[in-house]
Amino acid sequence: MNWRVLLAFTKKELIQTLRDKRMRTMLLVAPVIQLTLFGLALHNEVRNIRLAVYAAPSDTLAWELGRRAQGTGWFQLKTNVDKNPFEALSSGQVDAALVAPAGGLTQQVGRGHGDIQLLVDGTNTTRAQGVVQYMDSVRRGVIRERVSLGLPDAPMLRLSTRMLYNPTLESKYFMVPGVLAMLLLMVTLTLTSSSITREKEMGTFETLLAAPISPGTILVGKAFPYILLGLLDLPLILSVSYFIFNVPIRGPFWELFVASIAFVGCTVALGILLSTAAQNQQQAMLGSFLTLYPFQMLSGIIYPLDNMPKWLYWITYINPLRYFAILIRNILLKGGAPDLFWPNVGALAILAMVSLTLAWRSFSPTLN
Repeated sequence: MNWRVLLAFTKKELIQTLRDKRMRTMLLVAPVIQLTLFGLALHNEVRNIRLAVYAAPSDTLAWELGRRAQGTGWFQLKTNVDKNPFEALSSGQVDAALVAPAGGLTQQVGRGHGDIQLLVDGTNTTRAQGVVQYMDSVRRGVIRERVSLGLPDAPMLRLSTRMLYNPTLESKYFMVPGVLAMLLLMVTLTLTSSSITREKEMGTFETLLAAPISPGTILVGKAFPYILLGLLDLPLILSVSYFIFNVPIRGPFWELFVASIAFVGCTVALGILLSTAAQNQQQAMLGSFLTLYPFQMLSGIIYPLDNMPKWLYWITYINPLRYFAILIRNILLKGGAPDLFWPNVGALAILAMVSLTLAWRSFSPTLN
C-alpha cells in the first residue's frame, strides 16, 4: 500500500468535506446543540403531574389531599377542567383525578370507612406508576399528621386506584404506538430528503429545470409519491402492533386515516425542504439523520414533555412527531377524543404548509 498516496487522498477528502459550510455546521455545530438539548430534556423523573380534585368545597379532607399533593412539587392542582373526571382524563386535561365518595371523604372517614378513588391515565406506564406511588406517599403523610393530632380515624383513609386505558400497565401499550410514529417519520423523511438531490447528482435536474412546469407542480409531484408510500406502510405497521403486540385500536379508522395523512404530508414536506437546501445526497442524508433524533427525543414518545424546561418545551411545538404521538395514542388507547384530535391535526396541517412554503421559496430561485 502506498502510504503517501493514501495520506494525500485522505487530506483531499477532508478538505473537500470541510470546505462546505453546511457540512461543517452539520458535523461540528449540530452535535453540540443536540447534546445540550438532550441533556436538558431527558429526565426519567415523574414531575408536573396534572391533578384534579372532584369533591364538594366543604369536603376539607379531600381538598387537603389535593393541596398536600401540590405542596410536594410533584403535582399541579388543576381546577378549571371538565366536570366529568373521565372526560378530563380522556381529553388530556389532567393526568390523574381524586374523586371523593358520595357524601364526602371527610364524613366517611369519621364513620370509619374513608376510601377516595384515584383515577390515573395509564397510557404512560412509568408515569402512571409514579403517580400512584407519589399519591400514596401524600396519603401516608396526611395519616401521620392526623395520628400526631390524636385523631382515631386516621388509619381509615384509604386510596382506591383505577388505571384507565391500560389497566394492567402493559408497557407495550405505551411504546408500540410511539415506535409506529417513529417508523413513519423515518421512512418518509429519509426517502424524501434525497429526492431532489438525487436528480442533481444524476444530471437530470437540468432537464427538470428546462421543462415548462411550475415550481409548485414539481414540488407536489415530488411529494405525492412519498405520501402514498408512507400511507402504504401504515396498514402493515398497524397489523403488526395489533396482531403481534395486541395493542388495541379503540378509535374510529377515519380518525386514524386523517391523522396519518396530516402527519405523512407534514414529514414529506419537511423532507422536500431538506432536499432543496442540500447540494448532494450526503448532505441530505446527514440532515435527515440530525433531524430525526431531536424529533424523537423532543416528542414525548420516550421522555415526558412536562419534564422539560419551559423554554425547551416551547420548541416542541414545531415538532410534528409530538402531535402525531399524541394522536396515535389517543386514537388507539383512548378512543379518539375530539378535544385531542382536531387541535393536533390542525397543528400538523399548519406545519406542513409552512414547510412546503419554505421549500417552494428555496426552490424557486433555482428554477429562475
